[in-house]
Amino acid sequence: MAREQFGVCAEPNLHSYYLLFNVLDNKNDYLRHTLAKLPQMFVEYQEQFSESNLNTVIAIGAAYWDEFYPQAKPAGLRPFPAMQRDDRVAPANNVDLYIEIRSDRADVNHIVSTRVCEMLNSSVELVEQVKGFRYLDGRDLTGFVDGTENPKGPHKREVALVKKEIQPVFASGSYLHIQRYRHNMQLWQTLKTKQQEDVYGRTKRDDIEYASQDKADTAHTKRANLKDDQGNSLELVRQSMPYGHMKVQGLFFVSYCNNPDNFELILNSMINGDADGNFDHILKYTQAETGAAFFAPSIDFIENLAPASQ
Repeated sequence: MAREQFGVCAEPNLHSYYLLFNVLDNKNDYLRHTLAKLPQMFVEYQEQFSESNLNTVIAIGAAYWDEFYPQAKPAGLRPFPAMQRDDRVAPANNVDLYIEIRSDRADVNHIVSTRVCEMLNSSVELVEQVKGFRYLDGRDLTGFVDGTENPKGPHKREVALVKKEIQPVFASGSYLHIQRYRHNMQLWQTLKTKQQEDVYGRTKRDDIEYASQDKADTAHTKRANLKDDQGNSLELVRQSMPYGHMKVQGLFFVSYCNNPDNFELILNSMINGDADGNFDHILKYTQAETGAAFFAPSIDFIENLAPASQ
């Protein structure tokens, strides 16, 4: 069975480093050859810094996939679904390559990230780098627990990973969406605790979700927790982390799923809302500044990559 990448379903870490690249012209062969070496390099660092719980992900951008691997394509891979409604925006960016590095040591993340950039060398341009960190007991900077609805245990793999019988070539891969949100912390902090809780639809301190009848239709838990026609929850495996400094603060949103539809439906519910125009009121206090879609293949797929000329 194909092996999924370590970081897709791993437990949360204390620190993260998100690297986003665009591939330079005529560098596809070099890139494939280099990416095939990365999983073993990651294993070596996992062994060297075993206490750091290093987890990594390599993912290929939707717009770049056909050039990267023209032989086959994940069935659902498509560009990020840019959306805009009134002052609510989910922009889309074309990013060719995404590498996620997480561990419980910021210095290990720096070491591994440096090595990744050295190996990719002149084949790519680094277009964005974001350092994330765990805040308190896994909370967003708004003070609320992030990822409360994440699937647990073996169910996490069922949600995140493509099944062999569905797409054999891409078994154990995952559809990945990222967004870098920037919070308006000054505005958020003008709200009293109960007002903040009403925005989320759950309590702040104890992370207890409101009863359904007590939630506003604009509550985040109402807009982001959807069900399909059979009553099954549309789930995602989130690996998001806060980022920032004294001037800019936010959330680097990361979600994995065995299909791209769940994310798109949830995002649409948040931005466009329901038939009555009820959108997610958390968007009054945070703004997505980036958005990109990728596919994270299995380790076996990546290790079998080879230059097209060979």
